[in-house]
Amino acid sequence: MLVLAGTIGAGKTSLTQMLAEHFEKPAFYESVDDNKILPMFYENPKKYGFLLQIDFLNKRLGDIKNAWKYDGSIMDRSIFEDSLLFHLNADLGRATETEVEIYDSLLQNMMQELADTEHSKNPDLLIHINISFETMLERIKKRGRSFEQVDVDPELYEYYKDLNSRYNNWYEQYNKSPKIQINGDRYDFVENLEDRKAVISMIEDKIAELAL
Repeated sequence: MLVLAGTIGAGKTSLTQMLAEHFEKPAFYESVDDNKILPMFYENPKKYGFLLQIDFLNKRLGDIKNAWKYDGSIMDRSIFEDSLLFHLNADLGRATETEVEIYDSLLQNMMQELADTEHSKNPDLLIHINISFETMLERIKKRGRSFEQVDVDPELYEYYKDLNSRYNNWYEQYNKSPKIQINGDRYDFVENLEDRKAVISMIEDKIAELAL
């Protein structure tokens, strides 16, 4: 199980598709465009922050269970990032202390390994795409989701800046599995074929090193 991680606009979905095609493995994608709660959250974060995160958490665990059915899989978001996202919203006053306590307890219970199963909820390799704040803003503007645009909601600028900063600390502290970091500013694997080949080669080398 390979799992992608990274901030908004990092290219997780694109790289997930490329890796799924390259390794001929099924891909599991984060539900965004058809998520009915996400636009509601951007319109009223304080009201819908907790609901959105519980919805994401539930769907990610479902994807992990479905991935167990296959001999190898690619997932475009790590369940371990959920805590980062929700605690950021809590620090911004978008969640109550009680909601944070409930969320943390639920996540801990959901991620406990079951004694009677051979499957692990942890990935075999986490692939973090690291991009600068400037690149993040460019990608968000380019993909054009209206509810994500800073022009529509100027407060999103500081939110995105804080989110991008926290990802670096999150990656450094992540210890649930082997990990590799891809420089998303240096390697434009979406638009540049040579960069795409280089990134896939780095991931192949890491897989070989881990003997997966």
